[in-house]
Amino acid sequence: MINDPSQNKKPLIFYMAVAVIVIMLLNAFVFPMLLQRQVQEVGYSDFLKMVDSKQVSEVSMDENGEQLIFIAKGKDGQDGIYKTAVFPDNSLRQRLEDARVSFSAQIPTQNNLLISFIISWIIPIALFWALGRILSKRMMGGMNALSFGKSGAKIVASESTGVTFEDVAGEEEAKEALKEIVDFLEHPGKYASIGAKLPKGALLVGPPGTGKTLLAKAVAGEAEVPFFSISGSEFVEMFVGMGAAKVRDLFKQANEKAPCIVFIDEIDTIGKKRDTGAGIGGNDEREQTLNQLLTEMDGFDGKKGVVILAATNRPESLDPALLRPGRFDRRIPVELPDVGGREAILRVHSKGIRMADNIDLKAVARATSGASGAELANIINEAALRAVRLGRDTVTQDDLMESVETVIAGYQRKNAVMSESEKKIVSYHEIGHALVAALQTDSAPVTKITIIPRTSGALGYTMQVDEDEHYLMSREELYNKIVTLTGGQAAEQLVFHSITTGASNDIEKATRLARGMITRYGMGSFGMVALETQNSQYLGQDTSLTCSPAFAEKIDEQVVALVEEARKKADSILREHEDKLHELAAYLLNKETITGEEFMSILKAEDQKP
Repeated sequence: MINDPSQNKKPLIFYMAVAVIVIMLLNAFVFPMLLQRQVQEVGYSDFLKMVDSKQVSEVSMDENGEQLIFIAKGKDGQDGIYKTAVFPDNSLRQRLEDARVSFSAQIPTQNNLLISFIISWIIPIALFWALGRILSKRMMGGMNALSFGKSGAKIVASESTGVTFEDVAGEEEAKEALKEIVDFLEHPGKYASIGAKLPKGALLVGPPGTGKTLLAKAVAGEAEVPFFSISGSEFVEMFVGMGAAKVRDLFKQANEKAPCIVFIDEIDTIGKKRDTGAGIGGNDEREQTLNQLLTEMDGFDGKKGVVILAATNRPESLDPALLRPGRFDRRIPVELPDVGGREAILRVHSKGIRMADNIDLKAVARATSGASGAELANIINEAALRAVRLGRDTVTQDDLMESVETVIAGYQRKNAVMSESEKKIVSYHEIGHALVAALQTDSAPVTKITIIPRTSGALGYTMQVDEDEHYLMSREELYNKIVTLTGGQAAEQLVFHSITTGASNDIEKATRLARGMITRYGMGSFGMVALETQNSQYLGQDTSLTCSPAFAEKIDEQVVALVEEARKKADSILREHEDKLHELAAYLLNKETITGEEFMSILKAEDQKP
């Protein structure tokens, strides 16, 4: 049984009754003592002295005739209330008259009614009200009742976006797909005259950092229309119905500002597939928000010029109802840039950076295969920071290439001290990779080898950069990659007759490639049968097997056999060229970092020996 939280709430009258009871108790026991004016008791002789010194101004007798209550000036010169016992004294009346003391029926010992009312009722009520306000603000996360249901979308005026298509590089296909939307927003009459309707929504999909948000802002900047920006997580609230109310408010504002663009970032937060199972919790707050979004997209008039753009890197998780025609019926891929796109992105981000005259951005673009726009921007910034650290006022090519390595492998660990024996092992390990790669066909050329430790945990690495962009890889190329990955450990075994933990990352990569060849690319004995699926196209490399346990065992056997075969090939290459292995490892151990040109020069010189 699930308890409804609303049933546990006390009615407002309950809290009001508690407050009234507390105030009454305070008035009965606490405030009378606070409001009572302090009465000091003195001896009768002291009283007579005060009368004779004309300190007493007023005197009264209590109802029982046993005590005198009088007002007199104290030592501080202020009037106070005193009391003393009554003794038979026939001359007292005459002494009081001589001192010009006035007689009163009763001397009040309490403040006036107005002050008593303020202290007894007004102040407690005000304190309870202030305390309630503070507690309610804390419980509501600083929100008051007037903000419920507000979308919280950031509205950017058309001239304030500051972004146009010129600021977006490397995504020419995506820009072409969005130019029609811009043209519709600029010339809606051209489409209305023929009866055409613009798609209500366009979904930008792609890996993180490829510029999906930047493209949405560029559309608004090009069309010079208001731009509403909100994240999908901002619709999620702790109160049921608040997310749906925010959706209604967002579309209400958009209709008032039409033509405009509404951009919902990370829409998969609220747009996930709805639970189809029968059970409690199927219609939660997120689903109500999604249902309201679907309703609003159906309800607004597409001719007004309200365009809904959304971005996600998990399109496979979206509800099918969100992707049907009439809603997000255009899917625009924003993929990782190719070598030309990377060069264009580097040029855009280097506009505000003071560069040296001999900068080759194309070489940087070739060395950053698979990098996103955000990573390329970070590379430019890291190069500028390095130039400042080294006291230069311009960025050089060395700064850019070092920043590429920083983004890929981390900063150099200058304080890391390796023993000579460990440095020797790492030298042979990296030369083993480079030598196997260089002596195979269909392998990317070696551009740099280093044994300087990096903050990523790598004690050294070998960099290979393809001269051209590759979109397809043959079985031979994939197999040669696995052979190259096994070359490091093979060199250790050949020279030191032992292996170390340095090949852990190589083993992971080799296993992943071998498994992919067999289960996804049809390069094993199973033929064109899909045995593994990728869970997310744009996030990570997580995969799951879609086969029986018996097939899984056979897959493991073939993966082990394929990697073992590649290892044997690497052993054969290194044994055949063991003299080159020793010479190159010694050269790398001495210099710690060598370029691909140096490596190939020594290798070719060795080839030319008789």
